[in-house]
Amino acid sequence: MIPPSVGGPWAAPVVRHLLDFAWTQTRACAFAIALLSGVAVSALLPDLPVARYDLLVVYGVLLTLLFWLRGWENGRDVAVIAVCHVIGLAFELVKVSLGSWSYPEPAVLKFAGVPLYGGFLYAAVGSYVCRAWHLFDLELVRYRPRATAVVAAAIYVNFFSHHWLPDVRWVLAVLLAAVTAGTSVRFTVRGVRRRMPLAVSFVLIGFFLWVAENLATLVGAWRYPYQQHGWEPVGIEKFGAWALLISVTFVLAAVGRGSRVVAGPPS
Repeated sequence: MIPPSVGGPWAAPVVRHLLDFAWTQTRACAFAIALLSGVAVSALLPDLPVARYDLLVVYGVLLTLLFWLRGWENGRDVAVIAVCHVIGLAFELVKVSLGSWSYPEPAVLKFAGVPLYGGFLYAAVGSYVCRAWHLFDLELVRYRPRATAVVAAAIYVNFFSHHWLPDVRWVLAVLLAAVTAGTSVRFTVRGVRRRMPLAVSFVLIGFFLWVAENLATLVGAWRYPYQQHGWEPVGIEKFGAWALLISVTFVLAAVGRGSRVVAGPPS
């Protein structure tokens, strides 16, 4: 006999809601899934007529056009994704120059060791946030746009500056928790309106980005120094880094979406 705490009449609806939530999240990840699939397939293709990194630039542009033309992303979304691409490339230029990771294969569309396709890896994160906003009908409760934007900008800068100045990411993590305290995200699953603390969503997204980073390095998207002679799992500390960095993408998406903000407590 199944005890009430495990089964019961509510169990099936809960499972259906969880499955629907997971399926909607998968749909939101469509651009990222397609991009990583392209990276994986390109690594298996022999005797390519052009450099693999250059081919992935073309593939990324075609994916962006497809999502826009199909109406899966609107003009505002594409603008947010383009900004994510640009700030991602800036991030890559600094990190690659300092030896944090590398793109070892040759390419024509490559500057200072960074192929242009590298920006699409950050654009994929922007696409996920924008599509999730549409698919879940997101609404922010007690969101502090200015304070959150200031902390997110500081987080972005710290990932550069910590190479020369003290690393204050833990201080910034506390500040991010403070400015998002009481902030919730409302979303819809199977017609039911639910909510989640914004800080919790950052942690969950950060975890899955860390998982995605492991998959990306496994298929040769880029390499860390310790992966030069064979793949190894990405360090768990990257989980925390992504949980912080996702705040940058979230702020950009919130501005681009002209997001709804509710002053009162969540219903």
